[in-house]
Amino acid sequence: MAMRRAILAAGFAAAAVVGAAYYAVAGNGLSTATLETATGSHAIKVELARTPETRATGLMNRESMPADQGMLFEFDETRPVAMWMKNTLIPLDMLFIDPDGVVKRVKTNAQPLSLETIPSGAPVKYVLELNGGAAARFGVAAGDRLRHPIIPQP
Repeated sequence: MAMRRAILAAGFAAAAVVGAAYYAVAGNGLSTATLETATGSHAIKVELARTPETRATGLMNRESMPADQGMLFEFDETRPVAMWMKNTLIPLDMLFIDPDGVVKRVKTNAQPLSLETIPSGAPVKYVLELNGGAAARFGVAAGDRLRHPIIPQP
């Protein structure tokens, strides 16, 4: 009987965590990610790009983005990826992130409207796009970590 109660309690706890993560991700289109660097923890409001359609469109055709916001791309599998700036009107910093949330590469100030591909340099599961200059402002370097409800913690 005690075992059954423990299993039931664990099930309710798991449901609560899943529900909280869903609300954080789907609540208003933005959720909060935390970028941990040598300069501290930095909260960033992120829009998620989790489908082929949202990943293909990304931040195209936007004339601006608030300083504390970005877009977090999640890929279906961990693999080398390449990004580009086609129809993207603002300079972006790109953080290429492994499945554990560790930054593997930082590309700063990607040129708007460029068709040049920007490779991840390593297999990644996520890419965080920020306004150009944000990576320097936050002091981002390879080895830093991004935390977000969609990124499992090791």
